[in-house]
Amino acid sequence: MFLALVLLSATAPLATDLYLPGLPTVADSLHTTNVTTQLTLTTFMFGMGVGQLLTGALSDGWGRRRLLIGGTIAFVVASVLCALAPSIAVLIAARLLQGFAGGMGIVLSRAVISDRARGDSAARLFSLMMLVGATAPVVAPILGGVLLSPIGWRGIFWVLAGIGGVMLIDVLTMIPETLPAEKRHGISLTRLAANFGKVLRNRRFVAYTATLALAFGVMFSYISASPFVVQEIFGFSPSQFSMVFAVNSVGLVLASAINTRLIGRVHVRTLLGIGLVLISSSSVVLLVLALTTPTSTWVFLPFLFVTVLGMGFTMGNSVALAIDQAHEVAGTGSALIGASQFTLAAIVSPLVGIGGEGTSVPMALTMTICAALAAAAFLRSR
Repeated sequence: MFLALVLLSATAPLATDLYLPGLPTVADSLHTTNVTTQLTLTTFMFGMGVGQLLTGALSDGWGRRRLLIGGTIAFVVASVLCALAPSIAVLIAARLLQGFAGGMGIVLSRAVISDRARGDSAARLFSLMMLVGATAPVVAPILGGVLLSPIGWRGIFWVLAGIGGVMLIDVLTMIPETLPAEKRHGISLTRLAANFGKVLRNRRFVAYTATLALAFGVMFSYISASPFVVQEIFGFSPSQFSMVFAVNSVGLVLASAINTRLIGRVHVRTLLGIGLVLISSSSVVLLVLALTTPTSTWVFLPFLFVTVLGMGFTMGNSVALAIDQAHEVAGTGSALIGASQFTLAAIVSPLVGIGGEGTSVPMALTMTICAALAAAAFLRSR
């Protein structure tokens, strides 16, 4: 069951990263600008945020399984619509639906784990989810770069539709209902408001959730801007960009593996603090480099690697600490965690392109601001 949950949580990141090498190609094919094409990322992330917010809260009353089945079917349908999109407007709308459906898988996977585990056990499982799920960013850009030439960006969305079909089989055959009927809350506006109020009044939950969301803002600034920075400014080909992205993702996998081994020996908060130090310091260096030596490729790229490395100590630990504060209404807590995470990602995505395609300053500046705010939120959690 756990492997099926990991795969479900990795499907949405795969839908983000698989077509990243083809973003410039999408812009040319649909006769639009790179900035407009980046809106396919923005709407996807916004859809993920809204999907998690609604689904998590509803799952506390309806259970997890039926929503997982519906969300996986919607993901398949949205992927087909993306593959057939005749214009950038249709693609943006289809990506919104795809993100909504992908968000359902993420929030419900977290809720299922929270139904079954607490404390260090939950932290270990969330870290393992990050470890296994992080293989999606490793494989996706390489696979996307390989597939882009023979099947094009539309073919990549057909591949995602096929992956969604496999996920549907996994849900139907491997994942039972984990929230018993006697533990479910009735669904009404009053009950939903009470659940959200209960979670939001917990200051530690809010602080850890803000830490996660802002750290993910750093990560998504990198995800949304790096195809243009690496290819347009540094002159790398799509396949070379895929390799750069993959190397950084390997760092994320290694850090997640180390983090998993350390849980139980080192306090989860300490590990989270280490991750935030790595993210903050490397983001500052990237900003200095972008302002002073904007084309210093072989200096810039190693610090991007350190930034992504820090995420391996940040994501799983912040999720575990936050959701542990809301275990009685895990679906609602998971919903707020995911909604804040991906709504912020949707906000930062257009910000990194404000300066145009010829500078990495907006990306580095956005990363630095988000990292500083994440560190401040972490300090407030005490």
